[in-house]
This record gives sequence, structure tokens and C-alpha cells, in this order.
Amino acid sequence: MAVIAAHGAQTHGAGHMSPAKRLQVNRVGLWLFFFSESIIFGLLFTSRFFLLGTHQEHVDQFLGLVITIVLLASSVTAYTAETAMEKGNRKLAAWSLFATILLGVVFAIGVGFEWSVAEFGIKTAVEGQDPHNVVWGTVFFSMTGLHAAHVVSGVLMLGLALMMLLRGHFSKDSHWGISSTIMYWHFVDVVWVFYYPALYLVAGGGTHTG
Repeated sequence: MAVIAAHGAQTHGAGHMSPAKRLQVNRVGLWLFFFSESIIFGLLFTSRFFLLGTHQEHVDQFLGLVITIVLLASSVTAYTAETAMEKGNRKLAAWSLFATILLGVVFAIGVGFEWSVAEFGIKTAVEGQDPHNVVWGTVFFSMTGLHAAHVVSGVLMLGLALMMLLRGHFSKDSHWGISSTIMYWHFVDVVWVFYYPALYLVAGGGTHTG
């Protein structure tokens, strides 16, 4: 009975958690989520280096550079949105969120275009070409596909945060919904900082002659 009573008291206390304590718990949960996601991204990242020394099809380095610049620019607008919200500038925060969403969409479109013009993948196996190209295509599509899926989910979350902001939610002292979403966006950007050189700059890349 004493154990049950103690458990009930703990549950009751958790239900009346202070805002500061709840924010701390939310931050810990978010960082644990980032840790678990890092493992998935890291496994794909290491798989790419098993292909070193083997023949690899060319990738469009110019397009890779452009979409990388776009994604890095989105980190700047996301940071601007967060700092604006911290200062209570709702208008600047809203415009910065909108700019981040737009840049994220441009990045996703760029990845889709890269896929549409890629000269490697399942098609090479069907035509009886070098099977090593199929392996390279699998790694390339897996890495960029997983990352693009996170970009798209980030765009959706940023859109939700923007909609809530325009409806009067969040304030200078309470804007965890925006801060956590932007932290997620920065995480996705950091992943690409590692993926870009691994896919486009490490030996085996080249200029797409299309």
C-alpha cells in the first residue's frame, strides 16, 4: 500500500510539473531523439565509405553545391526566427519562418531533380551494367532520401509553428514550439554538412555530364 501511495504521489506531482521543469524534460527528450536519429544517419554515413576504391557514377557537383548553400541559408533564417521570437518580434519571426520553409522546399525540389537525372540505380542493373553502380546508387538514394524525408517533415513542422504563431500562440517568454522545431531544423542541416562532402566531394564524385 505504501508503494502504491508513493507511486500515486509521484504521478500526481508529474501532472503538476512547473513550467521550468517541464521545459527541462522537453529538452532532454529532444536531445535523446537527436541521439537516436544520429545513429541512423551515422550508419548510412559509414556505409558510403565502404565504396571507396570502387567505381562510382558521377554526381552533379554544381547542383549539390547549390542545394547545400540553400540549406545553410535556411539555418540563418531559422536562427533569425528564433532570436526574433526571444525578443518578442512576432512579425520578423513569422517572415523568417516563412523564408525557412521556402528554402526547405527549394532544397527538397533540388534533391528530387538530382534523382530524376541520376545515371545510376536500378536501371543499370536491368540493362546489365556494372553492378557496383547499383550499390553506389543504393547508398546515394538511401542517404539523400532519408535526409530529404527529414527536411520535408521539418518543413511541415515549421509550417505548423508558423500557423500557430499567426493565430496568436507563443510569446517572448513561452515559445518552446518554435525553438524545438528550429533545433530540429538545425540538426537536419548539420547532418547535411557531413553528407554533402561524403557524397559529392570524396573520391568517386564528378560533374554530371547529363
